[in-house]
Amino acid sequence: MSNKILVALDGSDGSKRALGAAVTHAKLTSSDLVLAYVIDWSPYSFHTPEELEERHQRRESEIQRANDSVLTPEIAALEAQGLKVETVVHHGKIAETLLDLADQHGVTQIYIGRRGESRMHTLIFGSVSAALVQTSPVPVTVVP
Repeated sequence: MSNKILVALDGSDGSKRALGAAVTHAKLTSSDLVLAYVIDWSPYSFHTPEELEERHQRRESEIQRANDSVLTPEIAALEAQGLKVETVVHHGKIAETLLDLADQHGVTQIYIGRRGESRMHTLIFGSVSAALVQTSPVPVTVVP
């Protein structure tokens, strides 16, 4: 069984620091990396067919933006360092989706920045990192 580290990325400085810490750990433990970008998204909405089509187009656009601006720039640099890297972009509740991804990919560790892109979201809905620490079945490293 190989070690896999899930790294939650959102383009913030905190997530970049989390990636750096995860890379150091991966090199020391010969672990593979799974870079995950989760777009906060609720499936529980009722829409007209036109709104559903617009929502689908917006989802596809957000996935492309996440890949182009956050994940793809990291892949070549990490692979050049000899690391095996997978990337994944999903929509959903962030903490729950990260836990699902951790289970699906068989990860042994999760790295996340203490603060992500949206401080207002954290103030209103709570911290994703705190939710992961409280509910994850694998160790979670929160990077300041």
